Amino acid sequence: MPKTKSLPTAKPTRMKRLPKGPHGGVELLLIQSVEHLGGQGDVVEVKLGYAMNYLLPQGLATIATDHHKRMVEKHRSKLEAIEKARVAGLHALAADLAKQSITIEANANDEGHLYGSVNAHEVAAALKRAGFHIADDQVRLTGPLKELGLYTIKIHLGANVDGEVKIWVVPSVTVDEPVKAN
Repeated sequence: MPKTKSLPTAKPTRMKRLPKGPHGGVELLLIQSVEHLGGQGDVVEVKLGYAMNYLLPQGLATIATDHHKRMVEKHRSKLEAIEKARVAGLHALAADLAKQSITIEANANDEGHLYGSVNAHEVAAALKRAGFHIADDQVRLTGPLKELGLYTIKIHLGANVDGEVKIWVVPSVTVDEPVKAN
């Protein structure tokens, strides 16, 4: 009987284990600054789910190997220069926002109370129409705006840089159509 060759069996692939930190979490090296976590080039310890579901897939962090740590130390001055340039750009954006006055139209009654409210999404949309790329979560409202008037709204730009913008909430203009007689 002739010998038959058997196909090689595939070995089950194992995920490389992530390095554990001193407190039992996963040690990661931040590629970009993450608010409430750390700056670019910092080694942080986070829970496994946060690492696997957010930081690694979004490209915000990488595994903190000895090689990566050495590379960061080698390029620390270059990273600091990049971060300073980014913060300077954010300060310039904050100065541009302070010069702006944005108008938002809303339905209101005769006393100036809105039939709804103006929220962070509407403020961000008005800023986008004015040429500023601001996300909804960067707008810091103390509460929804429920009356007509002038408001000073804080905008969180990142890296401990906050700006302010003036928002005018004005009544929406409706054009009444003439009534046709029969």
